[in-house]
Amino acid sequence: MVLPTQHGNVPLPAFMPIATRGTVKHLHQADLTAIGNDILLSNAYHLYLRPGLDTLRAVGGLHNFMHWDKPILTDSGGFQVFSLAHLTKITAEGVRFNSHIDGAEHMFTPELSMEIQAAIGSDIQMCFDYFPGYPASRAQAEQSVALTTAWAKRCLAKKQDKLLFGIVQGSSFADLRKQSAAELVALNLDGYAVGGLAVGEPVEIMYEMLEATVPLLPVDKPRYLMGVGQPEQILESVKRGINMFDCVLPTRNARHAQAYLHLQPDLIDSKLEQVFFERVNLSASKFQLDTTPLDQYCHCTTCTSGYTRAYIRHLFSVQEPLAMRLITVHNVSFYIELMSSIRKYVSHD
Repeated sequence: MVLPTQHGNVPLPAFMPIATRGTVKHLHQADLTAIGNDILLSNAYHLYLRPGLDTLRAVGGLHNFMHWDKPILTDSGGFQVFSLAHLTKITAEGVRFNSHIDGAEHMFTPELSMEIQAAIGSDIQMCFDYFPGYPASRAQAEQSVALTTAWAKRCLAKKQDKLLFGIVQGSSFADLRKQSAAELVALNLDGYAVGGLAVGEPVEIMYEMLEATVPLLPVDKPRYLMGVGQPEQILESVKRGINMFDCVLPTRNARHAQAYLHLQPDLIDSKLEQVFFERVNLSASKFQLDTTPLDQYCHCTTCTSGYTRAYIRHLFSVQEPLAMRLITVHNVSFYIELMSSIRKYVSHD
């Protein structure tokens, strides 16, 4: 399956590195192109606060601003409003909150979310949704479903010429997940995300919610699991019908000297049963004299340019920023290769 956008096609299943504020931490856009990355995810909430709508409009949107000519997906800002901001009030109209940066008060509504995403110029926009946190009571989950559906309708009324995805909520209640999916599918959106998972619940619950939800989503449209995740979770989710992912792990782990390494040339087996990898901490003393490449089976520039494990460990020990860049290049490349490997063995018709 291929997802067409105004800035190019995205082969699915796909992984989106996180460019929260208009950049993937420690990477140049040329790095992403060399890695073979097709799409990035940026954040409506953060870009609304800084640099702000006036700047985004003045520079002609985020593609021009960050010099990126491939697709961008923007989340609606809903997750960040509820997880980062200091909330004051949730109403049917939207959410009144105080910025986590300077305490300034803002009113975030579905209409404002769409206005922000229009200023960003993202190829794929997300409906504003209500994430109730985890664990959530049934009453909280019911409220999240009701508001998410109502707000999706208001976002749809503001849709222009970009793709618009809805976000299924319902916490850990399978019947509410099914209700949310049915209500959003009835709106005939361009794609559907499963939100409110990978937020602290046991992984078994995440898989259970996917099994309850994904069969209700159209097979000819993208199905996006937000915020996931570990390589084995991506593989298991693909087997349950998901074909889009995003996660901070490749870049966040790189900043803490953690690298994803092949255990054999092929990352997965043809039956989609296992990802053959290990995660290592390059700051460990055992790598002090290790003059082998970071990953003998990887073809990224870090692994093919002569940088050794011992050297990368040294860079971390003396706090040189190059260390984080080298592992970030590798980790993001690992995830992109993982998706390419999965596409060899699975198709979503």
